[in-house]
Amino acid sequence: MSNDLSEIVVQAMLPHLDNAQMGQLINVLNQVLPRFVVSPRDELEPAPLGPSNDELIQLFLDAKHLEGCSSATLRYYRTTITNMVGRVEKHISHVRTEDVRTYLSRYEKDSCCSKVTVDNVRRIISSFFSWLEVEDYILKSPVRRIHKIKSLRPVREIYSDEVLEKMRDGARTARDLAMVDLLASTGMRVGELVKLDRSDVDFEHRECVVLGKGNKERVVYFDARTKIHLREYLSSRTDGSSALFVSLSAPHRRLKVNGVESRLRDLGRELGLGRVHPHKFRRTLATKAIDKGMPIEQVQRLLGHANIDTTLMYAMVDQGNVRASHRRYIA
Repeated sequence: MSNDLSEIVVQAMLPHLDNAQMGQLINVLNQVLPRFVVSPRDELEPAPLGPSNDELIQLFLDAKHLEGCSSATLRYYRTTITNMVGRVEKHISHVRTEDVRTYLSRYEKDSCCSKVTVDNVRRIISSFFSWLEVEDYILKSPVRRIHKIKSLRPVREIYSDEVLEKMRDGARTARDLAMVDLLASTGMRVGELVKLDRSDVDFEHRECVVLGKGNKERVVYFDARTKIHLREYLSSRTDGSSALFVSLSAPHRRLKVNGVESRLRDLGRELGLGRVHPHKFRRTLATKAIDKGMPIEQVQRLLGHANIDTTLMYAMVDQGNVRASHRRYIA
């Protein structure tokens, strides 16, 4: 009887109390209801506040580290959550939905940022409070009622076949040609490209194993042209580095992400192609694969996405194919 009554009271008060207040209420109910009558002499101990804000943030980051988040991602999480907690100026268990809404609104105005950026902040804060709820540090996430912030999604361009050929023709070195080919045919992330070793490449089956986000390995595949150019590049090297792509000058260190981005940016400028970025190769592969009929689940696996919605965001279906499909299936 007392358990049922306690549940009714708790459910009725959920919209009106923050997590700390709800914890206090449950503590009171657990002490009072079994006795039915409260003696004036009884002193009810307040619900313990638990770990500090800094301790809860660190516990969350430790959990994300174990899940495989990179150091850069963890730094972004820490900055985002710490900024929110600092502005709200409450213990995390006292934070209410209104506090988070107000913070996000002020963040957008003060930062003059886009809706996409604000939604990224909302998503990280939501992830933090959802984790606290699952781990029983709070009873309910105050972000549960704050929905995804809608924004205009710009149509992102992809590389045409003509532009890809211009890049291949304009590549000055065997390394740059092999790099363009490998990015274009595999759709791998630039962070995955720079981690590759020579031993990761299987020329016989035209595939290689990459280490993606969350330290998850997956197999990607390349075409015959990439195989030829990659072999020519490796044959031209005289260094003993195990890295697949290295700097052109001694001591031939492994290329880093900014090195790849810088070289592609220069290549685009030299050829008058505008801004050339490695991530655009990935979006191009996804779009072309879907346009040619590859099942979205296979594209998802090829790109190493945990969520299929991410794959759909990468792929911009060609409007000409939409028109042709309409005439085929509807008109």
